[in-house]
Amino acid sequence: MDFSRYLDHLAADFARLRALVHTDSAASVPSCPGWTVADLARHVGEVYLHKTLAMRENAEPSPWPPKELAHEEPLRLLDRAYAGLLDEFAAREPEDPAGSWYTPDQTVGFWIRRMAQETLIHRIDAELGTGQPVAPVGDDLAVDGIDELLKVFVAFGVAEWGDYFTDILAGSPGRTYVLRTDGAQWRVRTGPGTFLVEDGAGEDAADVTVTGPPTALLRWVWNREGAGERTEVTVEGTPDAIGELRRCIVTATQ
Repeated sequence: MDFSRYLDHLAADFARLRALVHTDSAASVPSCPGWTVADLARHVGEVYLHKTLAMRENAEPSPWPPKELAHEEPLRLLDRAYAGLLDEFAAREPEDPAGSWYTPDQTVGFWIRRMAQETLIHRIDAELGTGQPVAPVGDDLAVDGIDELLKVFVAFGVAEWGDYFTDILAGSPGRTYVLRTDGAQWRVRTGPGTFLVEDGAGEDAADVTVTGPPTALLRWVWNREGAGERTEVTVEGTPDAIGELRRCIVTATQ
């Protein structure tokens, strides 16, 4: 995706998220247990500030967050942090260096993509919390979000921090997963210490096949489907195999 497209999506999803904070800031967020919509706004604001400093200082700040942020009103923090994030993006080129936990991509462009996807998922959280319809997601952003989750979060996470996945993958018999959506397919192979992602479905049979429209599949992989909501995603495979994929995703994104 073009970086200007990410920024357009970021702006639209931020506006939606901000409006939902006004709707019912005290509402519980089912996809983020223990959080209210106000807590969600605070979290997103803290994330924006963190990534702004990662670009400005070329290293992610730690420890985080500073204690004083806990005393700032959530919506004010969100607005202030978003304005600072946009200023930082505007002052830099996507290829400029920026510190990040993802060692293959240490650029501002990584954070443009990541903040667009972060904001999308959390505005869906706010919609689920306030009981509002989930607004449409551009197919390009949804497909990109699935790709990012599988490759940047899970595959890189298993390769870089394998100990966190030992309980999940140590006893894996070696499984193959195919995820399909409009215009994109991924083939995932797991095994002890292994989570590999390839573009395309391949020709061999898969242990699990997950199919759905881009937005529905994005929400499925991120576990952002509403309770009692009719899903457009079809999942074929054994519960054990599906559970292995789910547990890898949860561990990589928590």
